[in-house]
Amino acid sequence: MAMVFINKAILMQYAHSMTLLTLQQLTTTLLIHFGRRMGYTKARPVDMSTARKLLPISLFYNANVAFALASLKGVNIPMYIAIKRLTPLAVLIAGFFSGKGRPTTQVTLSVILTAAGVIIAALGDFSFDLFGYSMALISVFFQTMYLVLVEKSGAEDGLSSVEIMFYNSILSLPFLLFLIIATGEFPNSLSLLFAKSNSLYFLVILILSLVMGIVLNFTMFLCTIVNSALTTTIVGVLKGVGSTVWIAVTVFWRDIKFPFMFSYNGRKRVIYIDTQQNYGPQKRKVMNI
Repeated sequence: MAMVFINKAILMQYAHSMTLLTLQQLTTTLLIHFGRRMGYTKARPVDMSTARKLLPISLFYNANVAFALASLKGVNIPMYIAIKRLTPLAVLIAGFFSGKGRPTTQVTLSVILTAAGVIIAALGDFSFDLFGYSMALISVFFQTMYLVLVEKSGAEDGLSSVEIMFYNSILSLPFLLFLIIATGEFPNSLSLLFAKSNSLYFLVILILSLVMGIVLNFTMFLCTIVNSALTTTIVGVLKGVGSTVWIAVTVFWRDIKFPFMFSYNGRKRVIYIDTQQNYGPQKRKVMNI
């Protein structure tokens, strides 16, 4: 949840998102490389045959990021988060057709219920943007594909999450470099990055953003390998629910109204009940218990 706020803070200071992603992948590559040289990780050296096998993962991963960023131009953030919650359904369908078999009824019903909630939310979106929704749905497809491939690579090739991260970051760099040049971010993004580096606040949130991004990718790949792609996406949905509740309570708690509230008044336990959801002193009914 903290990563949402850190990314928001860094993008307010530095809007070149593709350059940030390139910097994150470059940092990941260097950390794993020097960690392997110093004996902190047991990642195996780069093998060209393995790199060719993992190339689709890198392509799908970066395509997911690119289409996700494109969708945000036409879809508001709450609806974007809602649309991404279709990923468990897509992973469920992909797993069924790839021969993994049918999951339990409870899992299937929970995934379908989540997808139904997304459809209900979309029907109530008055700012519907066809381009934004299309980009978000394509992003869901690419996210599904790279998670399924990560699960398959961990099971069949015996690769660890660190090794998959290493290959993914190396293979992503040429694609990302092409994107930042094609979109016109480079070289202005680089000069702005050096100019912003004089600010201690910017350096702190930049480092936090890079570290959290690396940790997120590691835990996501690890969860997918140890458990399954479906488990990873469902955990992501639960994280989104937790984030929504946490933000609502901590940021918008003054605007949240409840039909009743409990308080402790001296030696008495008191329930204040207000059917009009107005907690002014003149509106409350008091029940001593």
